[in-house]
Amino acid sequence: MKILVTAVLLLVTHFSTCQHKPILDEPGVDKRIELLSIVFRLAGNSEYSSENFKLYTSRIEEYYAPYEDHALIEFAQELREKHGVGYDAVMSMAIHLDDSLNPKVAFTETVPDERWGKENALKFAGLLKRFYSETDSERFFTENQKLYKEISNRFLPVYEHLDLGWYKKFYGKEPNEKFGIVIAPGNGGGNYGRSVDLPNGEREVYAIMGTWKTDTTGMAAYTLESHFPTLLHEFNHSFVNYLLNNDPAPFRKNGEIIYETVKEKMRRGGYGNWQTVLNEALVRAAVIQYMKDHGYAEEEIQKEITEQLNRGFIWIRELVTELEKYDRQRQKYPTLESYYPQLAKAYDHWAGNIDSWAEAADREKARFQSLGEFRNGDTAVDPALASISIHFDKPFAGADFIRPGEDGKEFPDFRNMEYSEDRKTVILDWVLKEDTEYQFILIGLSPQTSAESPNQDVEINFKTK
Repeated sequence: MKILVTAVLLLVTHFSTCQHKPILDEPGVDKRIELLSIVFRLAGNSEYSSENFKLYTSRIEEYYAPYEDHALIEFAQELREKHGVGYDAVMSMAIHLDDSLNPKVAFTETVPDERWGKENALKFAGLLKRFYSETDSERFFTENQKLYKEISNRFLPVYEHLDLGWYKKFYGKEPNEKFGIVIAPGNGGGNYGRSVDLPNGEREVYAIMGTWKTDTTGMAAYTLESHFPTLLHEFNHSFVNYLLNNDPAPFRKNGEIIYETVKEKMRRGGYGNWQTVLNEALVRAAVIQYMKDHGYAEEEIQKEITEQLNRGFIWIRELVTELEKYDRQRQKYPTLESYYPQLAKAYDHWAGNIDSWAEAADREKARFQSLGEFRNGDTAVDPALASISIHFDKPFAGADFIRPGEDGKEFPDFRNMEYSEDRKTVILDWVLKEDTEYQFILIGLSPQTSAESPNQDVEINFKTK
């Protein structure tokens, strides 16, 4: 199944070049990441099935098609269906393996991730080595080295503008981790911030960047607008996730209350439990703090806040305010970790107000208004049409708002996404086929009228000539 995954977090118009960077290798493609992405693409995980970068994904499909019934692929399908292994759990496995695909650390019930479990993780690692050998995957990666090099070079302008010195200043941690930026050409819009704690006490931190934009030649495109916000976001995860993992008890009750209110929207984004949602909220608030600290225009900051409200993080304003309180008291709280008990207390108040905040956010939500190039239900759409404009009644900042229909009709081959200047229109590039019935669903974006619920899906149908 194809799905549209977008990861546009904010519009970059102002940024600071970094004054200090801890040791950080230049970005590049990692064979471990690619291999795991390929395996779960073959297993049918929708989050690893993007065809945005078709020049590359078509090579994957052509090379690995004969191995779709391999024992490893069948086991990966079982892991997804029975244990929820997908999304960041897949990337966690990748970075916990060495270049020979052996575990870098001892696997446990929670390492590389609790969704794996020790027994399944060890079995998977063994099957993975067998798969790598039997498919001669080394040949596939060798054949694509030139492509990987070009991708890495294209990402450099984004990398050069990341102020890693800010992380040390804001979180109060010495930059003793080894940072790595991994470009994942097969991940589509999937981006992940993961880390591994090595036996010698060192920590490796990864920002794994997907590839969802291409240029007119079909080659991967990485721009400040599309990828810098995501890179900024993913590195925050490496400073945030361990805090809740170390001591979840003070947050559990309120986290469960909040998750119950927002779970429908969060599940669509791949956030399946309260811990993940609280981590995501803190990371997104930290992104906004970065914007404030780097002189972004107030308009851009408010756009980012609005986007997070639309994504379901309806306590984001309060969380940003709490981070500002922390930053004003750094003599008392030198690290965010030392402030964590105060953050837990703040969640007592937020959990009590979450339902009323949700109702208010729903009233302010942008709604679908019309299509730009044709009417819904049109049966004579030009297959050469290169994009579709979706108009909303208010500035829109949604993500994961489109899914395939359920009538067996074709899902459009979406490529890139852009906003109009006023953000009331989303422009989606696509490739259409002749004489084909298409359908896609706008999730929960129906017009707010007295005749229907404001959160109904909008079904878009059309046929090409």
